[in-house]
Amino acid sequence: MDTLFKTVALIGKYKSPEIAEPLIRLGKFLESRGVTVIQDKLTAGNVEGSDFPAHSLEEIGRMAGLAIVLGGDGTMLNIARTLAPYGVALVGVNQGRLGFLTDISIDSMLDTIGAMLEGKYVTENRMLLEAWMMRGEEKLFQGLAFNDVVVHRGNTGSMIEFEVRINGLFVYTQRSDGLIVATPTGSTAYALSSGGPILYPGLPMIAMVPVNPHTLSNRPIVIGGDSLIEIIMKKSGDSMVHFDSHSHFDLKEGDCVFVRRYEKMIRLLHPHGHNYFHTLREKLHWSESF
Repeated sequence: MDTLFKTVALIGKYKSPEIAEPLIRLGKFLESRGVTVIQDKLTAGNVEGSDFPAHSLEEIGRMAGLAIVLGGDGTMLNIARTLAPYGVALVGVNQGRLGFLTDISIDSMLDTIGAMLEGKYVTENRMLLEAWMMRGEEKLFQGLAFNDVVVHRGNTGSMIEFEVRINGLFVYTQRSDGLIVATPTGSTAYALSSGGPILYPGLPMIAMVPVNPHTLSNRPIVIGGDSLIEIIMKKSGDSMVHFDSHSHFDLKEGDCVFVRRYEKMIRLLHPHGHNYFHTLREKLHWSESF
């Protein structure tokens, strides 16, 4: 049978043995539909009995038209950052409760993905952030974030102080526990728990959300996706900058963190009839009676 995707990569949650059976079942189903199935090397090393050809994520980026991620939203975040430069479409299968990004259940995955191979899906393009840290004239760290870039005070009990500029224009000097710079995807993560707004996934916007600011008038602000944000450390303590709570780098006084929209988008595929507002109602328990 002809399908829209000739080569599909399977990527399982790291060190999750229970993913083996559904991953192998899905791979065999795809092969029965005439699809070339590959897997990433970490999955191959942790899933017993999975004998599909194994490749690095970078090789998968160059080879596959579609990557199916079996795990949760955290697994999808990690994979999305790596595959973003290659334009590979992503589909998420959740092994537990459905997530914001992994919205296909294991129980229904064969029927759902079979329909998607025939073109019955909804495409959603989502932005990422790229950030880098300068210490004087030296660039010490650079990375991508699907959810957010967070400057945080670390483990000390004292607040940090930093100056914020947008497109070179002074915005404020803030004393707080930190600052979250979030994509629309990340607006329902750490930013939401800190009082930030929910941004519709397709919007080209960035949310800046203070974490426990010293002054109550320091409120979240939403800015255009073409903005360049500078966060200049004034009093740093043992503060750090985090990328999706995954990678981090220690900050010192005088360091400057730059954040802007990454030039490429993540392409997520959802089942036909996908409704973001339904996901919000389910995950945030809207419209429930208590």
